[in-house]
Amino acid sequence: MKQVIIGLVLAISSFSFSQNCRYTFLGELKDFHDGSPIESATIYIKENDKYLVSDLDGKFKIENLCSGTLTLTISHANCETKTVSFEITGDTFKTILIEHHIEELMEVSVTAHVDKKETKTAQETVLKELTLKKYSALSIGDALKEVAGVSSINTGSSIVKPMINGMHSSRLIMLNNNVRLQDQDWGIEHAPNIDVNAASQISVIKGAGALAYGGDAIGGVVVVNPARVFLKDTLFGKTTLNGQSNGRGYSANTKLSKYTKKGWFASIQASLKQNGDYETPNYVLTNTGSKSKGFTFRGGKQNFESGFEVFYSYLNNEIGILKASHIGNIEDLVSAINSLEPLVIEDFSYNINAPKQDVTHQLAKAMYYKRFNNFGKVNLQYDYQNNQRFEYDIRVGDDRDKAALDLKLQTHTLSSDIVLDALSEYKLKFGIMGRYQNNFANPDTGVRRLIPDYDKYDFGIYATAEHNLNSKMTLDFGLRYDFNRIDAKKYYFTSRWEERGYDEDFSDLIIDDLGTQLLVNPVFDYHNFSASAGFKYQLNENNSFIGNYSLSSRPPNPSELFSDGLHHSAARIELGDLRLTKETSNRVSASYNHNSNRFNLTVEAFYNHINDYMYIEPTGIEQTIRGAFPVWEYLQTDAELYGIDLSVNYNINEHFNFSNKSSYTIGNDIENDRPLINIPAFNTRNSITYTNDWKQFSASLTSDWTFKQTRYPDNNFETYIASIDEIVLVDVSTPPSAYQLLNFYSEVTLETSAKTKLNIALSVNNLLDTNYRAYLNRLRYFADDMGRNIMLQLQYNY
Repeated sequence: MKQVIIGLVLAISSFSFSQNCRYTFLGELKDFHDGSPIESATIYIKENDKYLVSDLDGKFKIENLCSGTLTLTISHANCETKTVSFEITGDTFKTILIEHHIEELMEVSVTAHVDKKETKTAQETVLKELTLKKYSALSIGDALKEVAGVSSINTGSSIVKPMINGMHSSRLIMLNNNVRLQDQDWGIEHAPNIDVNAASQISVIKGAGALAYGGDAIGGVVVVNPARVFLKDTLFGKTTLNGQSNGRGYSANTKLSKYTKKGWFASIQASLKQNGDYETPNYVLTNTGSKSKGFTFRGGKQNFESGFEVFYSYLNNEIGILKASHIGNIEDLVSAINSLEPLVIEDFSYNINAPKQDVTHQLAKAMYYKRFNNFGKVNLQYDYQNNQRFEYDIRVGDDRDKAALDLKLQTHTLSSDIVLDALSEYKLKFGIMGRYQNNFANPDTGVRRLIPDYDKYDFGIYATAEHNLNSKMTLDFGLRYDFNRIDAKKYYFTSRWEERGYDEDFSDLIIDDLGTQLLVNPVFDYHNFSASAGFKYQLNENNSFIGNYSLSSRPPNPSELFSDGLHHSAARIELGDLRLTKETSNRVSASYNHNSNRFNLTVEAFYNHINDYMYIEPTGIEQTIRGAFPVWEYLQTDAELYGIDLSVNYNINEHFNFSNKSSYTIGNDIENDRPLINIPAFNTRNSITYTNDWKQFSASLTSDWTFKQTRYPDNNFETYIASIDEIVLVDVSTPPSAYQLLNFYSEVTLETSAKTKLNIALSVNNLLDTNYRAYLNRLRYFADDMGRNIMLQLQYNY
């Protein structure tokens, strides 16, 4: 037996020595982007259990190799660890490409002190997850008001539409996970269909400084991003429960995410909200409850060289409209304006009755990307959106439960872009987009359709460039062209058609004459050019300055062109104008930023000149079978908006912090030498915050002071009231008084286990239960705004 073992050992030894173990492997490590050598990288040789380090030229050598497999694991600071295998059959030379900019994949901003993500030289502010969680039970419009210069135009407390430096609706682009939101944004009473709980980070860009997203962002861009992908094996989630006193509301949100080291990921999120009637300090706001259901799914695979993603979002909102705002004629409007309380006040209820909205928005997206060495990255994306909007008026008889407005908007978009980043000093980006949209206005409502059926076709192409001139100066430029075609079919009363002079200007649009009505087919084409140029100059480590110019143009939206009839919830007749042309904006902005350990300051100034600015305002009274109503008409003028936004943050000591956010915007109608309508008044928000290491405790008290708007157009009119046999003044213009609100917020975080935490937050909005009416709340004619609201939030992270 001993002789057999010795024989086997000698045989194995003889076989080993007979192999050629004199092969050499010469490796060269290069950056995937620009081919530059990667020095001081660590190379682990699995078969030998040894380590090497690459030299200044990114090269390394392994000697005395046998035939067979060679497995190398390469790691380097700021690089994605990479494992490669080679079959050794002789002397071998290989170039190995690794990614030296992995922070791009991980979606981490590495710019010191500056929270910019989407742009370099535009006025951009980023809201992070720690801020957004405070608004879990509220809306994305409420959360955006954390940014200086961002306010909102409201319809009650549940419909909150963001406004950036006096601009809103179609002048703002909103993106949800890189998909431009298409949800009939032209209506003031149409809130964005995005669940704030699905957002991990939001970038607010003032002005058209991000041409990749569109050339019509005269007001700005809001980019809502999901959580970044981690390249590690992990499973985590969070569940948030909210309760509030005002409206006796409750909500729940949960999210679960799974990531792997190989780049596979999946995430699901769901939310549910319910509120009853809200209350002012003195009475119930009848029929102001709301219900919301949301769900998102996101999954795919992300590696540096290639990846894909699928995304689906569902959101349903049922929102009650203040019952007292449903008026039957101009006399009711006069009574509502002159009354100190709503004309309808009932007991608290969770019921949501007409007037109300029921809106469902679905979004589906598929995306694929591929990187090529010494070139860049190519992206391809398709997305589909379905927006179903029902608006219910108070009706009787067989139509009691039938919607007065039934709109279905479907949108298909195909886009692609190329990012060229092989050169460290330059970054070029080219993109192309095609979109088809169909709007169907259901005639079965039995009510004259306010917005007609139409097909819309969009095509866009753009190019942007970013140049690092030196360590202190960055320049960027952009050009974009958009083509828009809208093809509509609409019925007009013959009397209205002739009254507006369309019989002379648009007689060729008539496709059917029904006597009292005309069926017309307007087809409008718009060619839009946009451009931007800016710079950022880093004065020193703590101070920087940016300047930006943007040219943008926006074609009229369907509401501005085609509105023609009684808008029931607004209690007014709205008239569009087929003659409206695109508006063109020239915006100049400048910002100064100072950042240090104790003191941060941002000062942003802007001037925006807009040719052919579109707006809606009262122009008269019209008698209908339901009574007399004010007529609001879309008009055009040349306008200017300018202002300044201020953000201050000062750490008084290790426990106390002071912050201020202030904004002042002025809007002028240049042609008519008067102020613009619906411009926010001066607002300043001051907060004092105390923090302590004990359980990560913090408490803050905030004073939110909104001044009275003293610059507004006089759109008041007189009307005859038969019941009192008098001609009275209808004051639809005078803004309400200034007001100050105190808000309190406090939270602690408890470690419930090694891997779980419980965050408990208590907030009180309108702490002193102040009576007030906001100028930019469409329901201010009928009732006060909300009173005190105590909110408790429990967030369990696991």
